[in-house]
Amino acid sequence: MLDEAVEGYGYELVHIELVGRGKSRVLRLYIDAPGGVDLKDCVFVSKQVSRLLDVEDPFVGSYNLEVSSPGIERPLAKREHFVQAVGQWIDVSTWVQCEGRKNFLGQLLEVENNFIVVDADGENYRIDINGIRRARLKPDMSELV
Repeated sequence: MLDEAVEGYGYELVHIELVGRGKSRVLRLYIDAPGGVDLKDCVFVSKQVSRLLDVEDPFVGSYNLEVSSPGIERPLAKREHFVQAVGQWIDVSTWVQCEGRKNFLGQLLEVENNFIVVDADGENYRIDINGIRRARLKPDMSELV
């Protein structure tokens, strides 16, 4: 529902998070567009999505809505995101162990079907995209200075 709504306004819904408990829950949407997004874009999408959520009411209980750009450590949530990130450094956490570990920081070498291959600590790990709990770009900050 949110994917369609956000795309209908000309933006990409990069990632959704519902975090926290009780009255401190936050529904966080990360949006992007060709050329990036600014505060005006986030405010616009927030107002539109808020109206939709008020009507559809898909979540039990209260929460605060936040709309943000994906930022420099962009979340990788869809297969297409991983394809676009091949060759870059990423930080990945999995739900279950993959070859004895759950956390991987390294270069994304390739995407094959529903698997990614990450070179972490000199070893190549083949990770099922559906088993990923969280993944983000991890740019080399020294290159940005």
